[in-house]
Amino acid sequence: MKVLTLELPAMYGDHHVVEVKRLLMALDGVADVYASSAFQAAEVSYDPKKVSEEDIETELEKNGYLGSLFISEETGIAVNVGESKADTFYRHTEAYAQTGKVVSFGQDIAQSSRGLWPCPGMSPAKMDEE
Repeated sequence: MKVLTLELPAMYGDHHVVEVKRLLMALDGVADVYASSAFQAAEVSYDPKKVSEEDIETELEKNGYLGSLFISEETGIAVNVGESKADTFYRHTEAYAQTGKVVSFGQDIAQSSRGLWPCPGMSPAKMDEE
């Protein structure tokens, strides 16, 4: 048995831990997976005669867990620009040094596209066909 430790920056929630374990335990030769969203790392025990490090990394990469986590930045540019000033709004976040807290102000917009935060392993729910 060999042990492989991987940094997984896109594993930032417990639902990601469950998904990473599910993905890796499905590979023939993987004996155990210890994953932590707090440390954004996984430790994989595997049999090198049945599965390679490259196979494990390929599975994680294919599902979006390896590499950098891209997060949208606030630019200070209006999200939408309407015909009048009243139709133009900005999304604004402010961090306060005194309290160390972050306060965010925004407006709800009906949006049919994906959310701002990429979330590997989470896709629209599908009904199982019988």
